[in-house]
Amino acid sequence: MSDGIIEVTTEAELREILPPPLERTANKARAELHEMDRRWLAESPFVLIATSAADGTCDVSPKGDPAGFTLVLDDKRIAIPERPGNRRADGFHNVLSNPHVGLIYLIPGRGDTLRINGRARLVREAPFFDDMIVKGNRPKLALVVDIDEIFHHCQKAFMRSKLWAPETWTPDAMPSRAVLARTFERPDESLAEIESYYDPANYSAGLYS
Repeated sequence: MSDGIIEVTTEAELREILPPPLERTANKARAELHEMDRRWLAESPFVLIATSAADGTCDVSPKGDPAGFTLVLDDKRIAIPERPGNRRADGFHNVLSNPHVGLIYLIPGRGDTLRINGRARLVREAPFFDDMIVKGNRPKLALVVDIDEIFHHCQKAFMRSKLWAPETWTPDAMPSRAVLARTFERPDESLAEIESYYDPANYSAGLYS
């Protein structure tokens, strides 16, 4: 191509570059939760939820709560509570037209992850909502995922990125959240007002209300 970019357009071409995985890797996905998976979910405070709409529009949404926030309903189903947020609901809109979801569960400090692929439903009420109350907040919605496959993923990406190594962290390399919000979202407000809004003491007060 004139710009020097050479695309990969077929599976055969892809496999010329990336040989097939080892058999143990290719066949490691399971269809039901193992006790070790349940333990992982009980220790995880954070999940990334990937969705795509029928037209291909994609989204990845982070969800976080106290460890164990994902409720195991049975060996094939889990439920994830929705908490107060920005109300864009991008992933939820996607699920309404395409139920397929991909989840990555993290445990802070661990390089390996738990991955779940399945089909999701939006639920507005269920008896198990009472088991999802945190600081008085009973979710108004939950994402129920029927598991298609589940497996554990190795830590190479985390090792390469040194994600959990504090000596590599540079949180001040980018402007503060307040500066970003004023630049892109709230240009008519003063920086002082936005900084007050995002001050941890103020912001944390609205996490569950």
